[in-house]
Amino acid sequence: MDFFERFAVPHPSFLIYASMVGIGLTMIAIVIGITYFKKWGYLWSEWLTTVDHKRIGIMYLLSALLMLFRGGVDAIMMRSQLALPDNTLLDSQHYNEIFTTHGVVMILFMAMPFIMFFFNFIVPLQIGARDVAFPRLNAISFWLFFMGMGLFNLSFIIGGSPDAGWTSYFPLAGNEFSSSVGTNYYMIAIQIAGIGTLLTGINFMTTILKMRAPGMTLMKMPMFTWSAFIANVIIVFAFPVLTVALAMGTMDRLFGTNFFTTVNGGMDMLWANLFWVWGHPEVYILILPAFGLYSEIISTFAKRNLYGYKSMVASMVLISLLSFFVWAHHFFTMGQGALTNSIFSITTMAIAVPTGVKIFNWLFTLWKGKIEFTTPMLYSMLFIPLFTLGGVTGVMLAMSAADYQYHNTMFLVAHFHNVIIPGVVYAMLAGLTYYWPKLFGFMLNEKLGKWTAWVLSIGFVLAFIPMYITGLDGQARRMYTYSESTGFGLLNMVSFVGAAIMAVGFVLLVYNIYYSTRYASRDISNDPWDARSLEWATHTPVPEYNFAITPQVNTTQPFWDSKKNGHQLFKGKIEKIHMPNNSGLPFIMGCFFFVFGFAMVFSMWPLVIIGLIGILACLAYRSFEKDHGRYISVEEIEETETKLRGAKQ
Repeated sequence: MDFFERFAVPHPSFLIYASMVGIGLTMIAIVIGITYFKKWGYLWSEWLTTVDHKRIGIMYLLSALLMLFRGGVDAIMMRSQLALPDNTLLDSQHYNEIFTTHGVVMILFMAMPFIMFFFNFIVPLQIGARDVAFPRLNAISFWLFFMGMGLFNLSFIIGGSPDAGWTSYFPLAGNEFSSSVGTNYYMIAIQIAGIGTLLTGINFMTTILKMRAPGMTLMKMPMFTWSAFIANVIIVFAFPVLTVALAMGTMDRLFGTNFFTTVNGGMDMLWANLFWVWGHPEVYILILPAFGLYSEIISTFAKRNLYGYKSMVASMVLISLLSFFVWAHHFFTMGQGALTNSIFSITTMAIAVPTGVKIFNWLFTLWKGKIEFTTPMLYSMLFIPLFTLGGVTGVMLAMSAADYQYHNTMFLVAHFHNVIIPGVVYAMLAGLTYYWPKLFGFMLNEKLGKWTAWVLSIGFVLAFIPMYITGLDGQARRMYTYSESTGFGLLNMVSFVGAAIMAVGFVLLVYNIYYSTRYASRDISNDPWDARSLEWATHTPVPEYNFAITPQVNTTQPFWDSKKNGHQLFKGKIEKIHMPNNSGLPFIMGCFFFVFGFAMVFSMWPLVIIGLIGILACLAYRSFEKDHGRYISVEEIEETETKLRGAKQ
């Protein structure tokens, strides 16, 4: 069968072979370790079959941290290649594959699962719910994401990675210019993961609208829950566009259709439009939850109510609406005309206004606050000036006439990272540090945490500020080499040094986790930060049912009011609690999706049919399954509550 010839990596190199060996040895070591410690049963019953939103959140977190490492290695390799003129560390094909996978991994397989972790772990606790609205669907969402992630990362081992850029523009992504199966992996893996994300959007919209604690009106929800709700609304409207675009691209590559070709009635710019109709709202799917995290952290450590609650909510709603009206600024230079450019230039500048409102609200929250400079607060303080710089350069790019100078240069690369790293990555690290004690029952080391924040920030400035300068001087992005006569060498070396310093920062983060796991005190309260919202009102570790008694909410900061103003959160008596049963069906269905996706990549049609039958069989089984969940008895709840209270006394 000729598809076996396509299994080979199209440009084998020592780095790829070394990675293959390393991955193989790691997988063998994991299997041996699980077998030796007899943990297969535990792994199946507690994790692979779980529908608990907290455990699913932790699995999203582990996936995100793993992909942060993968995407970071790609980034270091790119900066190493560009550190010197006429460098030969990577050839052009390998470089193309690395910058393609770096973008996809960091956006879709690192940042997205990171925010899904916060959605899963925090939102039900913040609104006083037992679980999400559809626990089984939540598990399916994770396993679809995980299998899509696994399929995408399999590409550089079997068949070769995609090489048409993370935006995968046609006709470059067509069979004529991308003849290997790499772009097939792109189309199908992102499709599988994207379906999981779309299901998450539906699930969390329903959860937030229907499962809030008594008294928690929409305008009494915590700011992170508001940001999660709006981000999931964007997901529900934006991800179907990506789904359709990827389906069309897959048909062009596998079945010879002509949606995005330059002949036979095809339109290559149709892909660019569909991609960015999804792609620019995707930026706000990432940044709005980050804003929500910063709001929670700044309010907690300034010891003040968040300034301008209603204006914060209004600004996020306005951002979500405007995010769908700015996509064409990604092709100002592609001949769409002055009128169109002017309209999208205005909408792009307008979106800076509600973002500016949020910046001022955070500053006014800090004003006259009793600021406590913890590690999460330090990340939040570093975020404000660094993100503002990125936002200002975004306004520069919004000027369509000036964009002819900026577009397709390193200036654009610097801007994008200047927004995403302080805006999203810092928020993820701040939120991870903030919620770590609620996750695992101990705190990360503060000294190491602050060192990490400062090292990352120094490295960030050195890595990306020089790109603004080389971009204005004409250094094009996506170029794998340049001559010494361009004069870009010195600043690119500075960028490489900055990237290396950032790598040291992430090593410090890993060391902090290791050190704190071994040495940090487990004798901490349920509320070590003196926080304000409901997730801190329950025990650490959080019991399966979250709250023994459903909380009663009167204000936007119910837990703070219960501590300072005597507001009674938990009224009534303990009653039996209904909870869903675990199920292996989501994991099994995810495995069938993986088989289906892998077979589609290589056009292995008998295996495609087997995978599809497996998926349909899982759906049919679920349709006829009678699973009404189970009840946790009052006695069991009281025993758990007594045990958890005793652990903290």
